[in-house]
This record gives sequence, structure tokens and C-alpha cells, in this order.
Amino acid sequence: MKPIRYIETELTARYQETDKMGIIDHSVYPIWFEAARTELIKACGHPYSSLESKGLLLPLISLSVRYIAPSYYEDRVIIRSSVSQLTRTRISIGYEVIKKGHDEDILCTGTTDHVFTDKDLRPVNVSKKFPEVYEALSQRYERQT
Repeated sequence: MKPIRYIETELTARYQETDKMGIIDHSVYPIWFEAARTELIKACGHPYSSLESKGLLLPLISLSVRYIAPSYYEDRVIIRSSVSQLTRTRISIGYEVIKKGHDEDILCTGTTDHVFTDKDLRPVNVSKKFPEVYEALSQRYERQT
């Protein structure tokens, strides 16, 4: 069986997400990234709520977005998310937004970088403090490389 390279999160573009031109506003894509990232972390067996209850946070330290083609109200979009880099203190998630049914038509790509911290926002070595989380993320990352 071929390993899963990414997680797909499907959303419908809402009217409130459009600008005056009827195009999905640029500020919406990072919100879609967050929804996809949440699903990716959950697919690794550790939902965000579980991580936070253990005292592990993943604050955003960097965001990049490349807009390629517009998306419109009621478009069905798929956000593909994957672990693009992983260290003992940081994780990078890559994103690719496509219109459902148009796999070759990429609308947007992006990356978010996060640092693993405790509740006081002090960086932690996730492999030591939360080895089960690091192992789950490592397996997802290794499958992609």
C-alpha cells in the first residue's frame, strides 16, 4: 500500500469570505491553513485539544502564502497539508489549495512554521518532553521524504 503523503481537508468557500470582487479574500487562506493543520495533527493521533491539555503549544512563528489563482463563493476547495520539516523544537507545515475536481489547478500554496512550547511559551524539546507526539509527527514526516 502506498503511504499517505498529505492530509486533505475539504471546505466550501463562504460568502462572508469574499471581497467586493466576489473572490475569496487573501486573509482567508491562512484560516484555511489552520483548519487543515488541525486535521493533520489529529491524523497523527494527537488532536490540538489533547496537546494543549498536556501543556504543549504550537505558536506560529512564520507564515508564507503564494496566491496563484482566485477562488470564488461556493467553490469546493481541498487543502492538502503535510509536515515539510520537523526538528525537536520546530515544525513546518506545507499547504496546497486546489479547487475540488481540478487537481492540477493550484489556487494557493503556503507554509507555516511553529515552535513547540510549554504553557509559558518557553521552547521545549518535544522528543524528550512528549516523545509520543514527536514519534507520531516523525512518522508522518518520514513518509513524505
